[in-house]
Amino acid sequence: MERRSFLKMSAAMGCAATVAGCNSSSSDVDVVPPTPPVTEGETMNWSSCLVNCGSNCPVRVYSKDGVITRIESQFTTEDTYGNHDVRACLRGRSLRKRVYAPERLKYPMKRVGPRGSGQFERISWDEALNTVAERLQGIIDQYGNESIFDMTGTGTFGHFKSLAMVHRLLNAMGGSLKRYGVYSYAQLFEASRYTYGTPFVGLQGSTYSEMQHSDLVLFVGHNPSELRMSGSGQGYDFLNQKQTNNFKTIIIDPRYTDTAVGKEDQWIAIRPGTDAALFEALAYEWITQGKVDQAFLNKYCVGYDEKTLPEGVDYGESYKSYILDNATIGELTPGDNAKTPAWAAGITGIPEHTIIELARELAAAKAPFIKLGLTLNRHAAGENNMRAGYMLPILLGQLGLPGTNNGGDSSGGHCVVPRIAELENPVKKEISFFTYLQAVEDGKNMTVLADGVRGVELDENGDGKLGTDIKAIVNWFSNSMINQHSDVRKSEEVIKDESLCEFILTVDNIMTPSAKFSDIILPDTTWLEDEELVNQNHVPGDTGTVIQMSSGIEPLFESRHSYDICTEIAKRMGCEQAFTEGKTMQQWLNEMYAMSQAANPGLPDKEVMLKQGIYRKYLPHGSQIAMKGFRDDPEANRLYTPSGKIEIYSSRLAHKAKTWELREGDVISALPKYTPTWDGYEDSETREKYPLQLTCYHTKGRVHSSYHNIPWLREVVQDAVWMNPIDAQARNLKTGDLVHVFNDRGTLEVEVKVTPRIMIGVTALGQGAWSKFEDGIDKGGNVNTITSQRPTPLSKGNPQHTNRVEIRRA
Repeated sequence: MERRSFLKMSAAMGCAATVAGCNSSSSDVDVVPPTPPVTEGETMNWSSCLVNCGSNCPVRVYSKDGVITRIESQFTTEDTYGNHDVRACLRGRSLRKRVYAPERLKYPMKRVGPRGSGQFERISWDEALNTVAERLQGIIDQYGNESIFDMTGTGTFGHFKSLAMVHRLLNAMGGSLKRYGVYSYAQLFEASRYTYGTPFVGLQGSTYSEMQHSDLVLFVGHNPSELRMSGSGQGYDFLNQKQTNNFKTIIIDPRYTDTAVGKEDQWIAIRPGTDAALFEALAYEWITQGKVDQAFLNKYCVGYDEKTLPEGVDYGESYKSYILDNATIGELTPGDNAKTPAWAAGITGIPEHTIIELARELAAAKAPFIKLGLTLNRHAAGENNMRAGYMLPILLGQLGLPGTNNGGDSSGGHCVVPRIAELENPVKKEISFFTYLQAVEDGKNMTVLADGVRGVELDENGDGKLGTDIKAIVNWFSNSMINQHSDVRKSEEVIKDESLCEFILTVDNIMTPSAKFSDIILPDTTWLEDEELVNQNHVPGDTGTVIQMSSGIEPLFESRHSYDICTEIAKRMGCEQAFTEGKTMQQWLNEMYAMSQAANPGLPDKEVMLKQGIYRKYLPHGSQIAMKGFRDDPEANRLYTPSGKIEIYSSRLAHKAKTWELREGDVISALPKYTPTWDGYEDSETREKYPLQLTCYHTKGRVHSSYHNIPWLREVVQDAVWMNPIDAQARNLKTGDLVHVFNDRGTLEVEVKVTPRIMIGVTALGQGAWSKFEDGIDKGGNVNTITSQRPTPLSKGNPQHTNRVEIRRA
């Protein structure tokens, strides 16, 4: 596809989406795109965009004489919902540009200048692989396997070529320091664990199909029309359900997002990080108005009131007492610190009457579908944000029933495709992903009670030390070592010091900002050069899709597939048999295909799929209702909490609150509670110097940092900081002005977008831009130049949406 056509189609798609969102009946939007001509000599192969948006859209890749000529996405003629075209978004349609990008890694390289200088020289594969094996083995011999840190990322989300393959290699080598949590939902994991029993219940919400039984859909910080906007993503499922069933839709977000535009009945703007205050005010209204489902709370929950508290816990520690600020059983009179709508209005920026009306509407709804976006968990008090949000369906008894949701991310229509087995990691020590730089600097003194270390021997106080520093980093398909981690400049300084981390290996296909800090770089193949069977990943739409990827081109330059790279490293490390089990890559692929057929009885033979490309089934496991089994029979389907029930009050968290060593201002609480935080709205120490809140969001032009290097996408999607007109007028700014966004951690230089689509006092910047420093200013516009490395209290996760800044003309 030519660039001009690409831009025209992008504009047309945007307009069509807006019109469709308004439920227009105009025939003008029923445009049939022209069928692209097939050039003589072209071949077509099916492939997929495996970037980490969670959709894994199929694409048709046309090539001629070993060169990709174009990418197409349309593949059906019927195009009815459930059998619709899973058209890739702008990112997937630009895949050819990614394969042939100037930043493409072509050869093995070794660093010849200081770390981060980007100075490398080309070397042979033998020299590169030998160096990797020698350096890793030397570090293992001197410091142990626990000094090796796996930073395998989500730059590719395949099933054979995946995180599991790299974990398999490292485990075959004797293991590596483990990590828990991820940048996307570390705080959600802990909120879900202590409320619903396991980390993954928060990712196993009802399918979007259940919206057909709902009369009210509430999205809090959820924005699928930008993050998952393709035909296989949740954005299209939501649009279809909205157009078909016309339920009321309320969207709560600091921005008037593309999910809201033309599809919402009400947009409620909220200050970032204050969601828990809103949720508590809703709870206050329901408690005082007699709208809570007492029978549900009595049967399924622990900790709401005197009837449901654990033995020995006083009523004053109950959720009901906390919300009312009244420790007298049966008394509804609010205390001075009751969580009233008036109290929440001053914190959230939402008018008191709007909170009261929202409480009334949710209580009156027959089947409210409540969905919390992942953005809520990436705050300084993200764990309590999520736990407080889970209270909405819990208090109303609106989960496990048709048309409802437990607050979690929707599970979607998965067709099962297995991953290669990881093998067991002999190393049991574990740190939070977000504290890896602390482990580089002084890991040996990191502890259980202060730093959330896991898997170590404990003393009589329940504490223990990690006892090791990170001495080598294996950075496979990840830009998180520098660019996607908080406080980029601080990260760079730690990684530059070769006396701390002694060896860094990067395997990737693009020279990312993180890759520039490597000692050895190995070039992997891209998706369009691979054969693999994949599904739609972790957050698909309701239509399950399996894609048989193949390629019409050979691996470019000297790039090699991850399996070949891992095998060669394993051979040099003396663990080839453990890694390969004597199988070639093709034998593994065939074996995994057979396993996929067993899991999906309708899946055709591989020879058929190589031509057919895709296998699809709408709701392959039926319409899923979150926690239906537990609702139907709570004894037979006990949760994995200590009580087997939903735990509003967590005795485990009460213990952590007493024993963990927390920084001043950090809170772990037995109950879900709104917690004012550093750099939050109520942080008076920073508010005077930095009066604007800054939050982050996923843009249409990237997924995290992937695709940032594609010029088409930089032109189509403006990388600009959003600002309300009132805030802009006070600073004499207009759209397109170049501004500095800054705080004590750094300064960005970006354009400003002045728009009423963001609330006053709040700014927003798309995350994932690549840092590019000139004279100390990040002119690449990476928001992580100004985010904090201070971990959250419970999960030790990333608080990257909690920021205060000032903005001035550059």
